[in-house]
This record gives sequence, structure tokens and C-alpha cells, in this order.
Amino acid sequence: MHHLIYCTCPNLETAERIARQLVGDKLAACVNIVPGVSSVYEWQGQIETAQEHLLMIKSQQARFAAIETAIKAMHPYQIPEIIAVAIDSGSADYLQWIDSCLSTH
Repeated sequence: MHHLIYCTCPNLETAERIARQLVGDKLAACVNIVPGVSSVYEWQGQIETAQEHLLMIKSQQARFAAIETAIKAMHPYQIPEIIAVAIDSGSADYLQWIDSCLSTH
């Protein structure tokens, strides 16, 4: 099964560092970086707003724990957003490409 994992980052430098590490370590086949995400959230009893970069990480379900560990090791937030959504269906060619990128040969 494949996952789309979301993670917000405070800046482009952090987003690119995490994305490159995940792809380089074969934990993700592709990571899209979407700039200019406006986030409104509660933190320590206060309503906060932030401009963030959203990572859209394409991977396999079996790699989620390793992705979570890697993100937590590199991310500056105390509690980073790491949310996985199962990909129920998709282009067979694309899903096979994800698998081929993540294979260890």
C-alpha cells in the first residue's frame, strides 16, 4: 500500500533538507514542496498563524515509521505535523514508479 504523507515546515531550507534526505535515503520516491501555506492553529493555549511550506511525500506504508523518525530528527518544531493518508487508487504506472524508486535492488 502507498501513502501520501503531509508535513509542514517553517521555511524553504528545512523543507528542502527534509525532502532531499527522504528521497536520498529511499524513504520517499518524490516530495513536493508547496510554498505559501497559511496555517492557523492552537499552540500552548494561543491561536497562532504561520506561513509554512507543505511537504507532500509519496511513499509506501511500510516506510512510514522510518519517515516519521527521519522527519523528527531534522525538524525544528517540537511536534511536527506528520500525517499519512492511504492512497486507495492511482495510476498503476505511477504507483509502480514509486515502488521502483524505493526498491533496494
